[in-house]
Parts: sequence; structure tokens; C-alpha cells
Amino acid sequence: MPKPLFTDNEWTFARIESTTEAIERIAAEALRLDTYPNRIEVISAEQMLDAYASIGLPVYYAHWSFGKQRAIESGQYRRGEMGLAYELVINSNPCISYLMEENTMTMQTLVIAHAAFGHNAFFKNNRFFRQWTDAEGILDYLQFAQRYIAECETRYGIDGVAEVLDAAHAISRNGIDRARRPKRLSAGEEERRRREREHYLEQQLLEIWRTIPHEAHANPPAKGGFLSEPQDNLLYFIEKNAPHLETWKREILRIVRKITQYLYPQGQTKIMNEGFACFVHYHIMHCLHSEGLITDGALLEFYASHTAVIFQPDFDDPRYSGMNPYALGFAIFRDIQRICLHPSEEDRRWFAFAGDPDWIGQIHFAMREFRDESFVLQYLSPKVMRDLHLFALRNDPAAEHYEVSAIHDDAGYREVRAVLARQIAASSRPPDIQIVEVDRWGDRRMILQQMDDNPLHRAEAESTLEHLRSLWGYAVHLQGDTLDVLVE
Repeated sequence: MPKPLFTDNEWTFARIESTTEAIERIAAEALRLDTYPNRIEVISAEQMLDAYASIGLPVYYAHWSFGKQRAIESGQYRRGEMGLAYELVINSNPCISYLMEENTMTMQTLVIAHAAFGHNAFFKNNRFFRQWTDAEGILDYLQFAQRYIAECETRYGIDGVAEVLDAAHAISRNGIDRARRPKRLSAGEEERRRREREHYLEQQLLEIWRTIPHEAHANPPAKGGFLSEPQDNLLYFIEKNAPHLETWKREILRIVRKITQYLYPQGQTKIMNEGFACFVHYHIMHCLHSEGLITDGALLEFYASHTAVIFQPDFDDPRYSGMNPYALGFAIFRDIQRICLHPSEEDRRWFAFAGDPDWIGQIHFAMREFRDESFVLQYLSPKVMRDLHLFALRNDPAAEHYEVSAIHDDAGYREVRAVLARQIAASSRPPDIQIVEVDRWGDRRMILQQMDDNPLHRAEAESTLEHLRSLWGYAVHLQGDTLDVLVE
């Protein structure tokens, strides 16, 4: 019987190294995981709070909002109002995993399996991440962004840069290309192209927006001729078309846009990413125990932490705050394994892969080919709906009460699954606001249209439009079925 990797809970770098080697072997042999090379760093609680403030990115530009978030979370942590994550992991090559120095050795083992192998494999193999992010170049680009914005602060003043970042952050979620794969550039290539853009804009943009000749005023084109179709990427449109925006401000918009684009897949795959990482750490910890590499006591400590992470309170529990993505994702991945190895007749009616002995292949296919909405539509089974006590509500604004439209029974399974998928899709998207018209020949007013029925808060809409107007330089007008806001 092999000797346990550790028998007490004090971690050392030697123990972390030997444990990582054991986990890597099991990940490759038992789960066939394909991962980026790992870089593991142990950090303090203060450093973890710093990482929280910068959205987990190891290099980031400075902005007052990050400091504000750091102060809020630091106060909550010291008052015992919040805990800190056991780890953070960066979608980069090599994959960077941060471990808390306060963790016990059992917890370090768990989070290495979870982050350095579970999340790492998801980042490298999920199709959405492969299409929309550049793990090879993100660290170089973050260094370029940090350096460029610091130079702008020196040249144009901290307040001036902060105003541009405030405006860019306000509309950043409406600055994502959802139908076009972003280009992948190194930091050196990005710097070269930045200089080219500056030269081009200085010579061309004012020519586009110059005073129109008198004969054009006599017969101006019809309104809306400037746009061939509505534009949903607000940051990109402003960056390329704002008449009088300085070149350095355009570059800052581009930086915010590219970093937001890099983070976009994480919001689309939260349930899958966390569920897969939990599935991986659960399987690896049991393999370590079955091989005698961790003790019974370590396994019990693991169970306590794992159970807390995947706990899903019922809707009438005071602790309920919505669907726990860890709980839902882990339950579905475990269920895929069960359906392959021990299918019921119900499973065979619902899933073509029921009884497939290659359960690892089915897990990999699910992890690679889907994002949260389609993952739920494809794999949420009647058993998981029953286990989680899922049901659907219909909210009629004119009614005094909610209506339970479907429950976890034969008549309601499909509706519950469809409603949950729609809810997941809606929660991961910002309101659909598109630029539909620019009065190029008149007062240069920008007109935006809300294309969906997401409710908008008037005060927040006005504040966001103020930021948009500061970038565009002219009046902006938002039109919608329930809200009409003009900022001049």
C-alpha cells in the first residue's frame, strides 16, 4: 500500500509538488484530461482580495472602482461577513492557479484538482473558450494595457483617464462581438497596430465628419443612411466613428472592449465550468483515497468542504439566493456518468447515449461542445429535476399571485427544462440595446433602440446614456416600449 502524501494538515511546497504530480497522473490516466501547463502560486488573504478587485486577472490597469471594491470586500472579510475563495484560476497558457496560504493541505489538494486540472481542462477544450479567447496572448496583452493606460495617466491626467474608463465600463457589456471571432494579437503586434490606427484616424476621421458641401445640404440623404444595419457593439461603434474623440481615448475603449471580450465566455459557461471542475476534483479525490495517497481523515475533510460548495437551499429556505451553479453543474455531470453506467428505462427514453460504456468520452463531449443554456437543454434529466425539486413559475404582472406552471413530473419535465434554459440565457446577457440611426447630416444625434423586453431602470439608463454622450460628443436618444430617454 502506498504511503499517504501527507498525514497532517500543514502544507509545504514539497508536499504541494508531490501532490500535484499525483493529481496530474490521475487526471491523465483516469479522466484523460488535456490541460495547459500549470503554474501554481500560494498567496495570502490580502493578495486574494487584490485579485478579487481586479476580476482575478494577474495584471490589470488602475481604476478607482477596483480600489473601491477592494475596500468594501476587505471590510466585509474582516468583519466576518464574507469568506474568500479557496482558489482563483486564470485562463492563460500556462494556466495560473492561486492557492490561499490559509488552506490546509487537504484543501490545497482539493483546489489543485479543481482549478489546476478541472478549470484548466475546461479552458483549453471548451469550444466557446477556444473560439473567443486567446490563452496564449492574454498575459502579454494585459501588460500592454496596463502600460498604455499608465502612460495616458501621466500625459493626460488621472482624472481624464478615469472619466474615459468610467464611460467604457458603463457600456462594456454592450461592447462584445457575439457573432465574430476576435483577432489574436501579441502585445508587440498590438502596439504596432495601435500606431497605425493613430496615424489613420488623424488623417481620415475628420475628413469623414467634415462640414458637408452646400450642395449636400440642399439635398441631404434620408436619415439612417449612415448605418447599413443596426449596431449592437456600442464600444466598437464609438471607437471607430465618434467624430471628435481623441486617439488615446479610442485606444482605451479598445482595451476595455478586448478585455471584456476575453471574459465573455466565463459568463456563458459558469454552470458548466464550475460543475466540471467539481466533477474532476470529486473523482480525483476518491482516486487518491482508493490508492492510499490520502487518509480517511483527509477524505472526511474533503466531504465537508465539497458538500458546502454544492449545497442547494430550497426556495423557501432563508439561505436561498437562486440556483447554485456548482450544484446544478456538478449534478448534471455526475448524472451523465450515471446514465452511461447505470441507465434506467427513463434514461433510455430521454438520452441516446444511455448505456454507453465510454462515460469519460460522453463527459468530454458535453464539456467541449456546449455552453450553459444548451448544456441544460441537452443534459438536464428528469432525475436531476426531481433531486433538485425544480419547478417553473409564471409571473403575470396583472395577477396577484405567481402561478406554478410546471413541476418535476411527466407533464412538466420539458417545460421546466426549457424555462430554466431561457432563464440562464437571459441572466447572462445585458439588455439588447442597438444603434439604429445617426443623424450624420444634421445634429449628429445617435438614436438607440431597445430590442428586448428586459426592464430598464430610468435613473440607471440616464446615467449610462450620460457616459455614452460623453464619448459620442452629441445627443443620444434611447427609445423603447417602456422607456424613452434623451440626453443632450
